[in-house]
Amino acid sequence: MSRTVICATAAEAVSGIPNGATVLVGGFGMAGMPTTLIEALIDQGAGDLTIVSNNAGNGDTGLAALLAAGRVRKVICSFPRQSDSYVFDDLYRSGKIALEVVPQGNLAERMRAAGAGIGAFYCPTGVGTLLADGKEVRTIDGKDYILEYPIRGDVALIGAHIADRAGNLVYRKTARNFGPVMAAAAALTIVQVSRVVDAGQIDPETVVTPGIFVDRVVEVSR
Repeated sequence: MSRTVICATAAEAVSGIPNGATVLVGGFGMAGMPTTLIEALIDQGAGDLTIVSNNAGNGDTGLAALLAAGRVRKVICSFPRQSDSYVFDDLYRSGKIALEVVPQGNLAERMRAAGAGIGAFYCPTGVGTLLADGKEVRTIDGKDYILEYPIRGDVALIGAHIADRAGNLVYRKTARNFGPVMAAAAALTIVQVSRVVDAGQIDPETVVTPGIFVDRVVEVSR
């Protein structure tokens, strides 16, 4: 029997997310950004959040709106600054938000490691830079590597294209991005989709995220 709950509203989907949670937010820019879930989280009121995402928000919608609402204390991301990241930029420059920069490949692998039950791994990215400060460095076969630890989420908010009632997910093109690794790395995975179908209506060969990793699904119109 599926453990996935099909929620009637986005508000129901994000209910119970506590203050201080670490929230993994899918999206590469706005591609795959679970905007409806983020808006519901703003209305829900949880604060003091640590957000893990590829970037630190675009314009004044989605993740940027959550930052502007003052609900986030720290961002862990790969690209904190771009042409329309003015909300994060203002908060960071005024000392109102903390930042941890993680190279994009490391970000994905640290979350994948969390989902796979890997305790830590060595990676060459960042050796000899400020990103290596305070981290263990080991030389393996004449090459230096940095010890990296998993990033686990209390919650993941991700966007997919189609879900069935067992929680199996199909993504649409580049909107897939970090969704699969985030779904596996979080204790509670919440997904917005454009359509929910009955179990058995998705070709098993197209399923990217199995329903075992999905707790709540809500169908949204955008």
